[in-house]
Amino acid sequence: MNYLYTSKNFLTIKSKLILFRYSNLFKVLTTIMIVLYALSIALKTEIDSTKVLELFRLLDYFITLFFVFEIAIKIYSEKYKLNFFRDKWNIFDFIVIFLSLIPLSLFESIAVFRILMIIRVLRIITINDDIKKILVALTRALPSIIHITIMMFIVFYIYAILGVQFFSDMKSGLWTDFNHSMLTLFRVMTFEDWTDVMYETMEEYPYSWLYFISFIVINAFILFNVFVAIILEEFAKIREHEIKNMLDKDDKNLKLILDNIEILKDEIKELKRNNK
Repeated sequence: MNYLYTSKNFLTIKSKLILFRYSNLFKVLTTIMIVLYALSIALKTEIDSTKVLELFRLLDYFITLFFVFEIAIKIYSEKYKLNFFRDKWNIFDFIVIFLSLIPLSLFESIAVFRILMIIRVLRIITINDDIKKILVALTRALPSIIHITIMMFIVFYIYAILGVQFFSDMKSGLWTDFNHSMLTLFRVMTFEDWTDVMYETMEEYPYSWLYFISFIVINAFILFNVFVAIILEEFAKIREHEIKNMLDKDDKNLKLILDNIEILKDEIKELKRNNK
C-alpha cells in the first residue's frame, strides 16, 4: 500500500476506509461473498421457484456492488492512482469486476452467460495469498513442466507401440490399436484397476508384469516425482524471495530509525547550545 499517513489525514474517513480495506475482516467478508455467490450459482440449477430466483438475482446485484466498492477503495488508497495497475493481480481484479458489471440478462440465451458467472467466482484467487503463490509457482515452472510432459509422452508412445505389438490379441480389446493402447496406459498410470489389465495379459504372457511395473516406475514414480520436485523448488524460490524482501524492508526501516535518531541528537545538541 503506497498511501502515506500523516497527522492531517490520520483517522479521517479516507484513512478509515483504507484500514478497513486491508483488514482481515474485509478479507473474510469478501471470501464470504464469493462463497455465497458460488453457492447461489449451484442452487440455481436445482431451484425453479420464481421468488427464490429473484432473491438470487438481488444477491448477485449486492455482491457486484460489494466488489465495485472494494476495487474503488483499493484504487482510492493509492497515492498515485495509476500505481494500482502496475500490479498484475490488481489488473485481474479490475477485469473480473468490470465483467461483473455486464448485465447477465443480455446473455441468457448463449454460452457467454455461463462464462461470466464462472469468471466472477475466480475473484477468490486474488484475495488468497496461498493461491497466488501456487499460480506463480506453476507459471514459473511451466517450461520445466512442458519438458517433463514431453518426456512422459515419449514414454507413453514407446510403451503404447509395444503394447499393440505384444497384447493386441487380448479379448478385452484394450490393446487393439495405438489409441486404445494409449488410453489403457493412462488407466494404468492412474492406478484405475491396473492390476486387472496386467493379470489379463499375464494369462498368456507370464512375464508381462515387467512391462507394467517398468512403465509405472518410470511414469508414476520417477517422472511424477520430478514434476513435484520442480514445483517445490519454485515454492522455495518464492519463499526465499519473500524472506529477502522482508530483510531488505527491515534494513530500510532500521536505517530510517537510525537516521531519525541522528536527527534527534542534532536537535538536542542545538537546544543545549541555545539554552547556554
